[in-house]
Amino acid sequence: MPPPTDDIKNWMHMFRWIVKVIRDEFEIDESILVRTAVLETDCGLVIEQVESLLGIIAGAFGLTFPPGTLDEVLKLDELCMLASWMKGLYRRPEFISEGFEATCRSVNPACG
Repeated sequence: MPPPTDDIKNWMHMFRWIVKVIRDEFEIDESILVRTAVLETDCGLVIEQVESLLGIIAGAFGLTFPPGTLDEVLKLDELCMLASWMKGLYRRPEFISEGFEATCRSVNPACG
């Protein structure tokens, strides 16, 4: 079961929450879960685990990750910033494409 989300008020809280999920759900050593860690290579997650992680985040925060998310997001901090933006807690991440932005906005009304 993912940690509670009541205290998530900004992207740094979201980052910490996601780190706890990865640590607890996938038994990844927290010391390697740094902002710049690439989800698959540095964190050691396989694609199915990354997809599962997106599902956990989506369910906990009422978000919809559109198709192509894993083409836009490679690093832990990118995932965190994207989820925070889609939840309305952060500005639009600079790394996402305009087409992906439009898709996110269409399925996540809180995108700021």
